[in-house]
Amino acid sequence: MWVAAAVTGRFARTVLVVGALGVVFGDIGTSPIYTIQTVFNPADPHPVPVSTENVYGIVSLIFWSVTIIVTIAYVGLILRADNEGEGGIMALLTLVGQKVAAGSRRTKTMLVALGIFGASLFFGDSMITPAISVLSAVEGLEVAAPPLAAFVIPITVVIIIVLFSAQRFGTAAVSRLFGPVMVVWFVTIGALGLLGITREPEILLALSPTYALAFAFGNPSVAFFALAAVVLAITGAEALYADLGHFGRLPIARAWLILVFPMCILSYFGQGALILDDPSTVASPFFHLIPGPLQIPMVILATMATVIASQAVITGAFSVTRQAVQLGYLPRLRIEHTSPRTIGQIYVPLINWILLIAVIVLVLTFQHSSALAYAFGMAVTGTIIITTTLFLYYAREAWRAKLWLVIAGGGLLLAFEGLFLAANLTKLIHGAWLPLAIAVVAFVILMTWYRGRQIVTAQREQVEGPLDAFLDAIHDGTVPVVRVSGTAVYLNRGDKTTPLAMRSTVEHLGSLHQNVIILSIETAQTPTVPVEDRLLTDALGHTDDGIVLVRARFGYMERPNVPDTLRMVDPDDLEIPLELDNASYFLSTIDLHRGNVPGLARWRKLLFIATARGAADAAQYFDLPRDRTILMGSRVEV
Repeated sequence: MWVAAAVTGRFARTVLVVGALGVVFGDIGTSPIYTIQTVFNPADPHPVPVSTENVYGIVSLIFWSVTIIVTIAYVGLILRADNEGEGGIMALLTLVGQKVAAGSRRTKTMLVALGIFGASLFFGDSMITPAISVLSAVEGLEVAAPPLAAFVIPITVVIIIVLFSAQRFGTAAVSRLFGPVMVVWFVTIGALGLLGITREPEILLALSPTYALAFAFGNPSVAFFALAAVVLAITGAEALYADLGHFGRLPIARAWLILVFPMCILSYFGQGALILDDPSTVASPFFHLIPGPLQIPMVILATMATVIASQAVITGAFSVTRQAVQLGYLPRLRIEHTSPRTIGQIYVPLINWILLIAVIVLVLTFQHSSALAYAFGMAVTGTIIITTTLFLYYAREAWRAKLWLVIAGGGLLLAFEGLFLAANLTKLIHGAWLPLAIAVVAFVILMTWYRGRQIVTAQREQVEGPLDAFLDAIHDGTVPVVRVSGTAVYLNRGDKTTPLAMRSTVEHLGSLHQNVIILSIETAQTPTVPVEDRLLTDALGHTDDGIVLVRARFGYMERPNVPDTLRMVDPDDLEIPLELDNASYFLSTIDLHRGNVPGLARWRKLLFIATARGAADAAQYFDLPRDRTILMGSRVEV
């Protein structure tokens, strides 16, 4: 019995590790395709000359950068900072927000703004990753089949269009192949790396940090500018943290340490050895490692791997968008669930088509993966530094890490990452401005919506009035109301004010259903809410008026399905019969107009109103039955 249980346990762990390979490591696992060729790219505004010392130095620098930032910082430390199992910068932001809730308001504002800017940088990453990944793989045709070089851009665009067009069907079925494909990918690039190492086995000496240090101090200006390309070796590190909730820390750590890390390092060292043996291969050392008959199959495998990498970052963009909606930084958007079993399988049409257009524009504008690399590095370094900063604060406040350790260890780590950021800033006019521009636009939209929503909420509360006073007026007859048969469900943002739709029904129609449920929906600062903590009922001071309040709490990773939620209510907890099959659902809508309400600049008010127009239909968002949903509106100025 225990043997069978042990075998089953090992199989389950293996499945998780293989699954993580297919989802988590696509981005960082395809970095060997373009990293070293970008470092030595002669078209770079600050090129690294090809020499024995420089090759040894670059390979050593890549090894130690990946070791320090990915293995030690992310796998060893940051993955331990989870919000009920969930990871990513938004999860870390909520953790930090909880720790400073009672502290300095200025500190909290700064840390929240920093976290939101990090999330905004991820949107830039989501646009650049598919462009550079797929383009770099298809560029293998320039080595494998030179006559087809003219078709690199058209083929890339077609693949990208197919990739984004397929998002609406979900990735549940295809994702089963992701893990095995990535296993083949990593084993293959590791084997090719070993093949390259046999040309110049001495390249393994670059495992010593002395070569990285000698390169850095012997050629400080060359080494500094080279960091802008070396950082490409750690692209995708944030995915290890972002996908923590899907697989858990141990499967991700095992996949990284057992397969991904060693295979990628073998590929980098093999490419370095190849360049030492034949400097003419520097333009595309990854594909020159491949024996001639295998080059076309390898281009196909590389394309599959980069599509998987792109799929992971697209899914990540959808997930970040949903979290931003739930936390109040974006309006309700149309979000479709593509799997009945996996809550994480979602599709956000608006984000999908924005990403598609952006990716195609990037491919047509930059034309080559090495040109896109400058933009890619900025997005990566910015996100990593922000994640590290938030993590250090959290480690000090939540784990009570010793101050000297946070300052010394964290300071060294931030200084190392800061060098990467500084190097990428030198590429601003060469493309590094792009992710910053995307992040600034996304940041302004997110923060404007959050602030505008606060203003609108305050305006709404004045119009709605206190709920208890309104119900008292109905109960004592101050406000005459005719009760009609049936059940009405009024959705409300809180439990202190009167739903606009309910006030309008009473004041303008003079009627109210015999049974009334006021449903207050709250989003918790946690990914999920346990079922036993989901619902709370309240008679609101009167047990004979047929009006009850139901509070429903959802995590920011959960879908608020109203009919299903109400069916979870225990009928014994209500003073009214729970008749949902014929219930009418009332939604309060607002018509936004720019006014003289202080709090936002004029242009931000216009942006807020424009953003509101992209909001999804509330009935669809809450899964309300269309034929029994009534919308009642009110004009609100901002």
